[in-house]
Amino acid sequence: MTTRNKIIYWGATIWLALGMVSTGAVQLFRVKAGSGGVDSITQLGYPIYFLTIIGIWKILGVITVLMPKLPLLKEWAYAGFFFVMSGAVISHLAGGDSAKEFFGPVLLLVLTVVSWYFRPADRKIISVNQ
Repeated sequence: MTTRNKIIYWGATIWLALGMVSTGAVQLFRVKAGSGGVDSITQLGYPIYFLTIIGIWKILGVITVLMPKLPLLKEWAYAGFFFVMSGAVISHLAGGDSAKEFFGPVLLLVLTVVSWYFRPADRKIISVNQ
């Protein structure tokens, strides 16, 4: 892996981790206002208990992505991040929200893809064809 790719990977991964932990904490503590908070979730029509589920999975996903090894679990974590963030973007678009409301989910979606794409070989599942 080149130095350039390492910098891209770690830059995207650290920003992704910070974004997921911060929004996960907002959701776990059920903060009223803010990105992914109670006001936002209820406005989109989702039940409040959804915050706890998403918040826990985001934090567990960050731990998984940052840990060495466990490539299969990392694939699941990246897939989960992709599904949650693309779902958030679609929900905001369907709800008629302004660009300000879905900028955060779009940014986290892009960071998810960049981090996944540039991950080092020891963080990938290696397929052996027989």
